[in-house]
Amino acid sequence: MNDVAKELYLLGCNILKNESLKLHTTFKIGGKVPLFVIPKTKNIFVKTLNYLIEKRINFKIIGEGANLIINDNDLNFIVVSTEYLTNITLGNEYIFAESGVPISRLSYFAMENGLSGLEFAAGIPGSLGGALFMNAGAYNGQISDVIEEVEAYDLKEKKIILLNKKEIGFDYRKSIFQKRRYISLRAKLKLFKDKKENIEKKMKELSLKRWEKQPLEYPSAGSIFKRPKPDFYVGTTIEKLGLKGFSIGDAEISNKHAGFIINKGNATFSDVMNIIEHVKKTVKEKYGEDLEVEPEIW
Repeated sequence: MNDVAKELYLLGCNILKNESLKLHTTFKIGGKVPLFVIPKTKNIFVKTLNYLIEKRINFKIIGEGANLIINDNDLNFIVVSTEYLTNITLGNEYIFAESGVPISRLSYFAMENGLSGLEFAAGIPGSLGGALFMNAGAYNGQISDVIEEVEAYDLKEKKIILLNKKEIGFDYRKSIFQKRRYISLRAKLKLFKDKKENIEKKMKELSLKRWEKQPLEYPSAGSIFKRPKPDFYVGTTIEKLGLKGFSIGDAEISNKHAGFIINKGNATFSDVMNIIEHVKKTVKEKYGEDLEVEPEIW
């Protein structure tokens, strides 16, 4: 790995060796990777992907580390971070933003420029790239509502392309980016003008709801399960089953919101996965529904 580290450094990346991913995720769980690579610009990010593909080196991409449940054993892949891909530019009712921009920061940038449409994202953890990957949403809004097009890197053809909304194939917590052929680089968001005070008021209302209902004081991976159907509320269902507060090790189903599993200190990957399996089994037995995990599992 020393030669790989050297080449990526010379390309223009910061390199961290034997880096623990628990330092880079909102759940604070994750094993060590041989290299944690941080390209300094979008172009260097693309060159990094090219290099890794050409050398047939296994890699994964991380943004803000939200919506991830990561094995805490030593991991045999390289992680490439979008941490420095944070350029934002303004164009009338459009915002152009790179994939590493935190989605909540983007919502405040929009508010400060009198642009509405991203209020729902005020408290969502994670990067724009992550939001595109899973079509992140909250409070009746989702990122697909405001996306016009995405500049992406085609891993197969090794070239930059533009994808329109239809080509991205947004659905409930889904997008074409989950098929791993395309990596988002930059997005064009279409918003609409409104008074700054109106936008700010709505953002505060939604942030207050989040503060009151979600266990923001603990590390978590966000909402753990997707809704199996529109009228099936998983958190409410788990609560009805009496599983609020159910714990294994330091992993616990939140007493504040049963849709979250929290890390109370030193939760392990297996603690979390065992809780997930227990909930899935119990819900299947009682309601006949198969729950699907929302965060990505590495």
